[in-house]
Amino acid sequence: MGSYGQGFVLGCCLLLAIAWGPVLSLVPRGQQEQLEWEEKEQLQSPLDPEKRDEDTHEKYSPSQGKDLSTSRCRRCCDPGMPVYQTIPAPQINITILKGEKGDRGDRGLQGKYGKTGSTGARGHIGPKGQKGSMGAPGDRCKSHYAAFSVGRKKPLHSNDYFQPVVFDTQFVNLYKHFNMFTGKFYCYVPGIYFFSLNVHTWNQKETYLHIMKNEEEVVILYAQVSDRSIMQSQSLMLELREQDEVWVRLFKGERENAIFSDEFDTYITFSGYLVKPASEP
Repeated sequence: MGSYGQGFVLGCCLLLAIAWGPVLSLVPRGQQEQLEWEEKEQLQSPLDPEKRDEDTHEKYSPSQGKDLSTSRCRRCCDPGMPVYQTIPAPQINITILKGEKGDRGDRGLQGKYGKTGSTGARGHIGPKGQKGSMGAPGDRCKSHYAAFSVGRKKPLHSNDYFQPVVFDTQFVNLYKHFNMFTGKFYCYVPGIYFFSLNVHTWNQKETYLHIMKNEEEVVILYAQVSDRSIMQSQSLMLELREQDEVWVRLFKGERENAIFSDEFDTYITFSGYLVKPASEP
């Protein structure tokens, strides 16, 4: 081959140097020296390729590879590299560092009230409870009603003394508080009462009566002498205590005094009823 063959070999070496330059910078020092030595061998015997191949096989025989493995650098990710165990992080026992429990702090201020929530759904009806015990006996029952209405069908004339007007017709007499024989109403329920008296006057005669509370003249019913008879009335309210008496009295006969009635019609009436018991507030 001559000079032509040597020039060809040198050109190949330059190309190898350019291509292998970056790679050699990453190869360990031992491998780099080995590669440089191989290149020198190739340059010394360029005309004997068969011998060069034999020498290459001899240099990289399995026995030599085992010797060189001890001096070569390997990456941790290369296959066959031993896996190193990870050292666990040290554990600290927190209980030995915990101090004693401190005193309880003062109670804080009460927070603001939250907004009122919406009304929840109605719950289910609960089971029926047990029967309760009997309560204490109540107070004795008292009547809080009183009313009467009576009438007279006979006329009455005055005489030398006062006369109570006695009634012979009973319309209402609740609980018999009005005594038909004496003509008096007896108060058994203290409170406020309403009373009304109606009479028919006698023509050419005077009409002169009083509604009495016990022995006291409370109001008068009066009509002057007239040629014709008329209906006359009087009403009032009284506050009574228990055992008070209310009745009608005809004035004595200093002047001719009378009230008219007959057995066919009732012209004279006397009525009263309880408005409000004193026991109510």
